[in-house]
Amino acid sequence: MFRDKIVESILGKTTQKKKSRVPARLDFLQSATGLFLAIFMIFHMFFVSTILISKDFMYAVTKAFELDFFIDGGSSVPVFIAISIVAIIFILHAFLALRKFPISYRQALRLKTFSNLMNHGDTKLWIVQVVTGFALFFLGSAHLYTMMTNPSNIGPFASADRVYSDMMWTLYILLLIAVEFHGAIGLYRLSMKWGWFENGNPRESREKLKKAKWILSGVMLTLGVATLIAYAKIGAEHQAHYGERYTPQAEVKNEN
Repeated sequence: MFRDKIVESILGKTTQKKKSRVPARLDFLQSATGLFLAIFMIFHMFFVSTILISKDFMYAVTKAFELDFFIDGGSSVPVFIAISIVAIIFILHAFLALRKFPISYRQALRLKTFSNLMNHGDTKLWIVQVVTGFALFFLGSAHLYTMMTNPSNIGPFASADRVYSDMMWTLYILLLIAVEFHGAIGLYRLSMKWGWFENGNPRESREKLKKAKWILSGVMLTLGVATLIAYAKIGAEHQAHYGERYTPQAEVKNEN
């Protein structure tokens, strides 16, 4: 986009003098990995929010990811593999995105001055994406490391204990805010960059996509906060039995 070229020029990272296809391929790879992560986060939100339906439902979904229907009792290995793949794509996307980040205070100051002078909405959204992306590099890495080292520690009680007793809610609330804004803005910018949902009227398409972006952010943030509150409530009630795993109601009745 034209704005991207101006930003690259301000940051001193223009590639116009080089007629290599590498920058274009890296841009495509950055877009592809970003799209994958954005879609993954939407599905991830729906997965963790199953606790709002019931503990049994969340437990059933967890066991499905552990391939309980194929492996007797389920296994944390498939979960570990899935998290590892996401982690690799996350790191790759982060390093690809760093190519366009301001890498010094002077560059950041010049970009801020440019944004204020132009008063361009999309440029301000890009700056928000840069800030949230920087935060995600640390917040997301911490979360992925926690899950990779404890892939079996997922479930109604295990997740609730992590949120409440382990005080991870402080990290998760920051992660929620950063990832939802970063992902929604990223999907909006990808749609504009690649011409998705183009209806022949660029201005109208831009306004509709911006509205969709804010709706997506609002829905995901509301769902995320409600989910964190639900896990915190369960964790508080379960604190005296920290570490105890959840048993579905059907199994409890059979035991009785």
